[in-house]
Amino acid sequence: MNFNWPVRVYYEDTDSGGVVYYANYLKFMERARTEFLRHLGFEQDQLIKQLNIIFAVRTVHCDYMSPAIFNDDLTVTADLVELKKASMLFEQKIVRKNQQDKILCQGKIRIACLKADTFKPCAIPKSIMEVASVD
Repeated sequence: MNFNWPVRVYYEDTDSGGVVYYANYLKFMERARTEFLRHLGFEQDQLIKQLNIIFAVRTVHCDYMSPAIFNDDLTVTADLVELKKASMLFEQKIVRKNQQDKILCQGKIRIACLKADTFKPCAIPKSIMEVASVD
């Protein structure tokens, strides 16, 4: 399942060199995954309250190819490429909106489903499995 989310680079996102600080790319990717869930009809605070689950990053692999700078208008993708019983694998890219073919940053992020009260792995709820799909 492919999903795109727009992000504007603010001054606070940049380092002393005027480029996006490396950790902020991960924040942009996190926002896109959160909006992906929202797009499917799931709010993370409600998942905690109603189903006692949270999603946590298990692994990250990230490649930085070209810097984003202050005031760039970016598109962040969140492509669900693998859906297992208790985890999801996303491939994510960050590009400038006007340069869709130039990847600034890309990553693979595995998300684990956990019980909110114990932080132990658990199955992704059926309601999410039914609407999430892998292309």
